[in-house]
Amino acid sequence: MAKKNTPIYDFPHPMDNDTLVGHMGTVKNFMDAWNNRANHPIHPVWMLTGPRGIGKATLAYKLARMVYGNVGDFFIIDITRNIDKDGKNKPDGKEISVYTVRAMIEKMQLSSMSGAWRVVLIDSLDELNKAASNAILKLLEEPPEKTLFLLIVHQLANVLPTVRSRARVEKMHPLSINELRDLCIRFMPGADISTEVLRLSNGSFGKIADMKRTGGDAIYDDLIKTLQNPRATSSDLMMIAKKVAPAPELYSILLDAISYFGLADLYPNATKSIADITNLHLEPELGIFKIIMDIKKCL
Repeated sequence: MAKKNTPIYDFPHPMDNDTLVGHMGTVKNFMDAWNNRANHPIHPVWMLTGPRGIGKATLAYKLARMVYGNVGDFFIIDITRNIDKDGKNKPDGKEISVYTVRAMIEKMQLSSMSGAWRVVLIDSLDELNKAASNAILKLLEEPPEKTLFLLIVHQLANVLPTVRSRARVEKMHPLSINELRDLCIRFMPGADISTEVLRLSNGSFGKIADMKRTGGDAIYDDLIKTLQNPRATSSDLMMIAKKVAPAPELYSILLDAISYFGLADLYPNATKSIADITNLHLEPELGIFKIIMDIKKCL
């Protein structure tokens, strides 16, 4: 059977994305503080928290560009800039090293003294290892003058309480269905985005983008139909597992399927199994197949 081509969509990096939808409350809070900084010094550390894929990084880059204004210095810490102890780039790592943070601090110390604002953007705080988190904490204990820290956080519970206590926390919320539709029209013109896909995204355009980029929406449909088919065999279920396994960003559709069938009791074990596949480097096909089989047994 010929392989169905997955459409290619242009999803810009947040650094290059000028389209921000939603989060006007957070924007207003920052702009009020920034515009009034002559009377009340702006908090130097802003923590943008919320689920993945809702626009936290897009907002952070927009604020950063405004603050440093192409005159001051802009420092970015993220997984693509990760380095090891020898200073070699390690973009394929799962956590950001302390060496990456130390290199940024050294650059800050050597940066221009023009008097312009400097911005440090960390995407994301969740990905810092323990040593890197402690290095950031030391920096935040006495923030340099005229330096703004924009910290992106996906899971606030993962952040050291001592780091959180030094930040102004802005909780950003999932996008509405209408906001998601606006983004789909902007970045996927002509794409068939079903109401089911919008619902499954839980307010995350990033999740919709992942599903469309990988064909995950079609795989989810196949998963549900196969589970509903009383004649489906273990071979049919393994075929689904093989489609899901290469794309970790699609593992959550297994949890979506559990929710679809109202099998809440399976959720904790499935969540742990998915985490084990990722963290313990288990064979993904077999782990995913087991979750699918557990769902099938309950139907």
